[in-house]
Amino acid sequence: MALFALVLEFGPDTETRLATRPRHREYLQLLLDQGKLAASGPWVDDSGALIIYEAADEAEARALVAADPYTAAGVAARSELKEWHRVFSAE
Repeated sequence: MALFALVLEFGPDTETRLATRPRHREYLQLLLDQGKLAASGPWVDDSGALIIYEAADEAEARALVAADPYTAAGVAARSELKEWHRVFSAE
């Protein structure tokens, strides 16, 4: 499995983001349970978030992003998905 990092910059619609957050977190928990999520969380300043997926390839990673309720709700003003190579880890 490869790792893919999604960097999100939240848009100005905080109300929609907060209303969608419970479904977004349920989705991420499902991915974690399936072994498809390595890590996730918002930036401390709440301007966006980082999500690291475990996927077979970029197409699968993009499908995971597309299925996220945050994607459907359009909460990100900008997002970038890149394959990431873990060099060091506590795991």
